[in-house]
Amino acid sequence: MDKILLVDDNPAVLEALSLLLEIHGYAVVTASTPLEARQIVNYQAISLVIQDMNFSADTTSGDEGKQLFNALRELNPHLPIILITAWTELEHAVELVKAGAADYIAKPWDDQKLVNTVANLIELGKAKSHSATLAKQQDAFWDTRQAAKQVGLVYQSTAMQRLIDMAVQVAKSDISVLITGPNGSGKEKIAQLIQACSALKDKPFVSINAGALPPDLMEAELFGAEPGAYTGAQKVRIGRFEAADGGTLFLDEIGNLSPAGQMKLLRVLQTGEFERLGSVRTQKVNVRVISATNADLHNDIQLGRFREDLYYRLNAIELRLPPLNERPDDIMPLIAHFLPGREISLEVQKALTEYPWPGNVRELENACKRVAVLKPDGHIALADFALTHSYAPVSLPAVNEPSRLALEQAIEKHEGVIARVAKEFGMSRQSLYRRLKKFGIEY
Repeated sequence: MDKILLVDDNPAVLEALSLLLEIHGYAVVTASTPLEARQIVNYQAISLVIQDMNFSADTTSGDEGKQLFNALRELNPHLPIILITAWTELEHAVELVKAGAADYIAKPWDDQKLVNTVANLIELGKAKSHSATLAKQQDAFWDTRQAAKQVGLVYQSTAMQRLIDMAVQVAKSDISVLITGPNGSGKEKIAQLIQACSALKDKPFVSINAGALPPDLMEAELFGAEPGAYTGAQKVRIGRFEAADGGTLFLDEIGNLSPAGQMKLLRVLQTGEFERLGSVRTQKVNVRVISATNADLHNDIQLGRFREDLYYRLNAIELRLPPLNERPDDIMPLIAHFLPGREISLEVQKALTEYPWPGNVRELENACKRVAVLKPDGHIALADFALTHSYAPVSLPAVNEPSRLALEQAIEKHEGVIARVAKEFGMSRQSLYRRLKKFGIEY
């Protein structure tokens, strides 16, 4: 129920207005002094204020009403305020309307006119509030889109939008995040998005792939090493934790970390402390860790290959990045990103969307690079992508190759509407245009 504040030092006025508004379904709160009014607006959800211009005996200047109006506007700039005026205060009332007051009514007031004014202002206030909320949501949506674009994320699917919204929300805290998903799906891009939207966005972002190095080198990569700590170590090696101090460390393929590496990682997550290989000097860092894996860590825990306590340290929040074949709406936007300005027929688009992309976004990007190099212009055929996975499209429709006569008859039949002609022959419009050009048919 909408709540209206009445401010007047005259009890009779408060009683009359209260009765009028309550009859019409409004909740009413009253105040007899400016101080009471300010306190009510400060602590209660008020939809509209009706205020007098004078509150002290023998005062008719309207200055008190002006001061109250300004105080209430400072508390809530969007609060509709109706002024009750006597003729002597009319000049002040008009001035305040110019300053943002919703309206003024003269004493004695017209009941029906007042009720109509109140109803209109409250509905207008609700509409403005709704619009402001929508605008705020839209701004947040575009801010998220912009942040994703800056780190190179290209998507259109609702699945990716949900994931990105959660990543942006998680970025505002320093909580540990585990990103799960298959190889080549873009896990590092999600980690970069979290960094870009966090308070650490201007701090170091250091990444390391735990699956790309042998176990005996991984510890040196993470924690550094002193000269002679291992074969070939001739000078001090700065580890990734040191390099990321004050910022973010992204640990990809965390499931490949050795048991000794897992133990040291757990310690640094708990205390921020570690030693370089071959050193007894303890160092302390402040690093946010974002990790990623394509492995089933639950299964690895059961098999004794991964520490359960480390898993829960890393996985305060899990963000699951779906494989590309679970978000087909992203396939064509990605291809358009990697092959800007290239024309691809509807048949080929359909086949590319149905292809399972076992290598995910990485496979798609490499396929597009091949096309860009070997077929830099002209029509792109499905074969140009050199898809290696054993796959046959569910249905690549056989395109009729109509004769010149058949085309001319169809154009006449469909009154020159190319889309209908293309549909009759099961062709894309691009294919039809090429056929018409071949026969020199005007359309």
